[in-house]
Amino acid sequence: MLITFIMGFSSGLPLLLTISVLQVWMRQEGVDLSVIGLMALVGLPYTLKFIWAPFLDRFSLPFLGRRRGWLITIQVLLGCSIAAIGLADPISSPWLIALLALLVTFFSASQDIVIDAYRREHLCENELGMGSSLYVYGYRTGMLLASGGGLILADSIGFAAVFMLMGLCMGIGITTSLLAPEPPAPENVPRSLKDAVVLPFREYFSRDSAWTILLFILLYKLGDTLASAMTSPFYVDLGFSSSEIGVTVKIFGFWATLIGAFLGGALILKLGIYRSLWLFGILQMVSTAGFAVLAEVGYNLNMLAAVIGFENLTAGMGTAAYMAFMAALTDKRFTATQYALLTSLMGIPRTLISAPSGYLAEIMGWTEFFILCTVIALPGLWLLRHFSDWHSHSDNKEYDADRDNHISGHSAANAQGHSPDKKVKAQ
Repeated sequence: MLITFIMGFSSGLPLLLTISVLQVWMRQEGVDLSVIGLMALVGLPYTLKFIWAPFLDRFSLPFLGRRRGWLITIQVLLGCSIAAIGLADPISSPWLIALLALLVTFFSASQDIVIDAYRREHLCENELGMGSSLYVYGYRTGMLLASGGGLILADSIGFAAVFMLMGLCMGIGITTSLLAPEPPAPENVPRSLKDAVVLPFREYFSRDSAWTILLFILLYKLGDTLASAMTSPFYVDLGFSSSEIGVTVKIFGFWATLIGAFLGGALILKLGIYRSLWLFGILQMVSTAGFAVLAEVGYNLNMLAAVIGFENLTAGMGTAAYMAFMAALTDKRFTATQYALLTSLMGIPRTLISAPSGYLAEIMGWTEFFILCTVIALPGLWLLRHFSDWHSHSDNKEYDADRDNHISGHSAANAQGHSPDKKVKAQ
């Protein structure tokens, strides 16, 4: 179980280094908002990781086993890439930093692929629940160290030293991977590209509502994601120091997110996925509007804490419902690949759509920009009406049984050469 926690830590550590920490550094050095906004594109590997995931599953390196060989190699390259950012200058070499950040996200996304596979093969069936919880807490701990700890340390030792230090912190994951046992290879190792990729995608896109579902996944958190893409330079422009951002936004926000995720899970059991998506989506809109209010108020630590607390609380709730919705959509025969597809699509707003956010903020000003982000959330809520039949699933056990029956029916129909009606159908 300790292995699972540390692997979660290694996965969470790089994520915010190339987002919030790098953004604060670049903004404090005077880099234009338009350039900072374009830096969102370095997150593309998180969105596209489903493309090379089957290759990491299909092939192995000639040392340390099928999983650990890839894992240690990727972690060494990841640690070196993080440290290398600290050797570059955001003023004279912004595009070199962008290239190094892209390498970080590529190796980080690849690490996630291998760790997810290791975790599933290493843990027994009765350990999956506790193992997943420990992984999430390890992941959040890594994020907290990189963002909160990194920003606080930056005021004392500088951002260059912070990135070098975080690169060294990957040594924790490398040591764990060296000492961890190689999990037994499953019997159903993919024997062809078709087995690994084609069949899961063919099953998903045979559904009547496949494209409506994908559009909803893209749009539901669009406003919240677009706003988040520029919050770090926004805090700098309001006059908050790196330490204040680290303590209030990252550490305080971290706990608010955990509480929100817990409340979200409890409310989903009570209300069901459909009604929870409505409630949490509306709350997310209100929390995004809070940044427009903060832009008008200006530098005020109490106001910052209130806005961050509410935004992270609602983000945790919204993400809980969002992830439950996607999990419910996957066919049990193809859960890993289909879930990778859906979560990769979830990352598109954070990368491609967030890229012009810096231009928008410069042209419109902060208040108008966050009002726009609030309004952009409406199309995702409008698409929720296509899934109105989910409102009857407020009882979780009843819903799970209904979903299992539906999937069984789908499998039987496929065996007969037919495609049944899907549970989630576009109106």
